[in-house]
Amino acid sequence: MIEQELNRLLADAKSDNSLKQQLLDTRGSDNPVEDFCLLAQQLGYEIRTGELFALGLTENDAKLRSVNGGGVSPIDGWDDAYEQFFTALIWT
Repeated sequence: MIEQELNRLLADAKSDNSLKQQLLDTRGSDNPVEDFCLLAQQLGYEIRTGELFALGLTENDAKLRSVNGGGVSPIDGWDDAYEQFFTALIWT
């Protein structure tokens, strides 16, 4: 569910510069992840802080399991869905 909401938010922000800027502005706050999630919720996207953190960890764990014992160390940044979202947003 959260993956779909993040993808929907990213697609909408790609075509709406005002939305994109609002999202980018949350990064400068004292609580950027919480403020990002609150803004998303106010705009109708079901994105919660705990789910956002859990998504990154779940995806990273799945990648490690998929290599049949070869991936014993996580790769820095793969577990951060929040940063991956903003990387995609900034590069659009």
